Parts: sequence; C-alpha cells; structure tokens
Amino acid sequence: MNSFKISALKTVFLALLTLSLASCKKEVFVAEGYSLADWSSATHSNEAEPNYAVVFNQDKVNRIDFVLTTEEYDAMQEDLADLLSSSSGQQGASLSRTANYFAVDMFFNGRQWYDVGLRYKGNSSLKSAGSQGNNKLPLRIKMDYFEDDNPEILNQRFYGFKDLSLSSGFNDQSLMREKVAADLFREFGVPAAQTAFYEIWIDEGDGTPKYYGLYTLVEVVFDTMLDKMFSSDNGNCYKPDGDGATFSTSGFDLADFEKKTNEAEADWSDIQELYDVLHSSDRSSNTEQWKSNMESVFDVDGFMKYLAVNNTIQNWDTYGNMTHNYYLYHDPADDLIKWIPWDNNEAFNSGRGPRAAISFEMSEVGNDWPLIPYLSDIAEYRAIYDQYIEDFINGPFLPSKMDSEYAAWDAMISASAASEVSGYTFLNGISSYNSAVSTLKTHASQRFVAAQNYLD
Repeated sequence: MNSFKISALKTVFLALLTLSLASCKKEVFVAEGYSLADWSSATHSNEAEPNYAVVFNQDKVNRIDFVLTTEEYDAMQEDLADLLSSSSGQQGASLSRTANYFAVDMFFNGRQWYDVGLRYKGNSSLKSAGSQGNNKLPLRIKMDYFEDDNPEILNQRFYGFKDLSLSSGFNDQSLMREKVAADLFREFGVPAAQTAFYEIWIDEGDGTPKYYGLYTLVEVVFDTMLDKMFSSDNGNCYKPDGDGATFSTSGFDLADFEKKTNEAEADWSDIQELYDVLHSSDRSSNTEQWKSNMESVFDVDGFMKYLAVNNTIQNWDTYGNMTHNYYLYHDPADDLIKWIPWDNNEAFNSGRGPRAAISFEMSEVGNDWPLIPYLSDIAEYRAIYDQYIEDFINGPFLPSKMDSEYAAWDAMISASAASEVSGYTFLNGISSYNSAVSTLKTHASQRFVAAQNYLD
C-alpha cells in the first residue's frame, strides 16, 4: 500500500476518533480521588515534572483536538474581529491588546483536559493572516486559566506544562523554520525553547473537527524553559518590545521590558544597570574597565554565540532590525543577564530592504542597536564571534548534516503538509512546500560558503 493511501486511511481514522471524543465533551466519569474523567497526577496535575518525551515527542507528528461549543467559537471570532479592527489602517502598528482566552476542551492521545484557556496570539502573523481570512492563526494555551471559574481544574497541567504556544508557520512554506532554528540554537549552546510538530484539529461547535493544519508547538520561556535550561526560574525574566528594547539612548524606557517572572516586584534595576554600563564613558576612555563592567552584568560570550548562529542562519525578524522576539533572563546562578531567542519563523531567510538579515560583518548595524556594534567593535569579542561561526558551520550547521535533517523532517511532516486545505494554510499547494524544503537545503550550503568567505 503506497504512502498516500496510508496517509488517507490515517486521516479518516483520526477524524473518526475525534468525532468520538467530541461527542463526550463535558462528560464526567468519577474516578477515585477525582471528579473529572481521565484526571491523573502524571497527566493533569502540577505535581508531575514536565514530561518532555511526551509533549515534545520528536519521533512523530503529534495531534491535539480542541472542541468548542458554537457560542464559544462565535465569541472567539468576535474577539478576533475586534482585536484586528483596533489596528486597521495603521501600517506596522502593534495590536492594542492581546486576545482574550476562551474555555475549550482539549484532547490528546485519547485523554481530555477541561476548560483549557485558548486564545489567538502574535502580531504581524495574526494581523496578516486574520485580515486575509486565513484561519490558520497562531494560538496560545493556558491550562489553568479558568480554574477560578471551575475549581475542579485547579492547577491543571498538560503533562507538567501550564503554558504552551502554537506557531502557525506564517510566511514559511517549509513549515520547518520555527523548529529547526530553535533546535540549532540549543544544539550550539544558546538557550532556546523546545519544539515539536503537531496537527491541530478544531471542532467549532458543529461536531465536525476541521483540520487547521500543521503547527509547531513551542515551549513557553517563563513556564518551564527557565528551570530546564538554567536550573532555576527565580530570576527576573523579561520580554522586551518597543523602542526601549533597542537599548539605544533614544527612547529607552523600562516600561518596554515586560516582566514575566517576579511581576509583583516593581524592580527593573538589573535592566537599568545593563543600560548604564553599556553607555558609560568607560567605553571610550577605559575599554578594559568597560569590558569588565559589561561582563559583570551581561553574558557577553553567550550574546556573541547567539549572534554567530543568528547571522549564519539569517533571521532578520529580531534585534538589529526589530524591537522584539527575544527574552532576557537574569540568571541567579552567575548573576548575569542571558539572551534567549524567540519566534524563529522568519529564520533561514535573507529578507530584503529594511528587513534584510544582518551580514556577518554587521557593519550596517548602527548605534541605534548598541549591543551589536559596541560589543563587536571590541577585537577580543569579534574574535570570539568569528570562532563561534567557524565552530557552528563545521558542527551543527554542517551542510551534509542539515541535508540529512531536512530530509528526515520532510519524511515526517510531508503528509501533514499535503493534507492542509484552502483557508487553513499558507501553502500554495504541496509543490510550494517541496520547493521550500529544497530551498532550505540550498540555503545551508550557500551559508556555509558565505561564512567561509567571511572568515577568510
């Protein structure tokens, strides 16, 4: 039996399974110690450690079903319409607020989670797709958002995870960029979230699940990643966005550094200290002192490693071009602020014009993005950056390795990509997907050569 028939049979089977699950929405079976069906410590409670092997299974395309009532679905769409209208006519404007959460039922591997908070997320990806009537929109999950309304789901978790993000693959015909970029960052020692491929099916209230397409499930930085990567989540975690996120002297504002941990403590002194050291007069009058001060507050080595990876794979949608898509974490272990990349759907893309990816030389980056020129102009730091580029292209990003990885991911997700349908996809047919995967392979080879030329 060929792969297309197998895929079709699999789709039919999963659709029938989902219909069965949808029919038992809100149905309650009393289990010992619990009043909700399927509830167990390992799968639903906050007692269990995050189960990465299950939630971020790397060996298959996973599947999540969301089941809504007609009223819930209609309310969610009304909220989306209101959200999109708030920035209509404003070119490049950010949305005025985040979308609201709605209580839905969630199914995974035959188990049900109850009154899960689900909302739309994102900015440009949400505005562009939403205004075009494309229903494949990025989503955010909060497992216990409605615990005050339903005390039975107090501290509800998804195998130990409270918050999760679903990236829709906006502007990515390969559907791989978000995942592959995060994997490369982590493999090279740059802290980054875990990811996995998921098919998302949504019952909008009529009892018929719709295939919303292949998504990338992304671990939320301030939920589980900090403890996983740094062995502690007690430090201040920030999600910068806005002029202040450039760290330039023009428009710097601590209000642009949204706190994601320790929110009750009105203390941004660590960010202020980094800014003050960065712009101190020592940079021109006493370089060694400036370097020492910078290294006492900021993980300079980690930032140069991040730049080496980001500039090699080419990701224009972040610091140096855009005032978002990174986190900062003040790590209690060494008292340094660490750089964490985020939102990589535009990676492996040279961009163009004002949205062109930063070159290896970084000479086009001005002092309005001071972290890059102030550090890279130091010969010692430039040498570290160069060495990291060499190590990266001859290790995690070696073209032969990337060719094999892209081929493996292609074999895993191609059937899910081929199953996407009009109105729930960014693909222009399966041929566009195949072409995009081929382009990724070519890109790896071209960047290897470009990096060698730069180093020479």
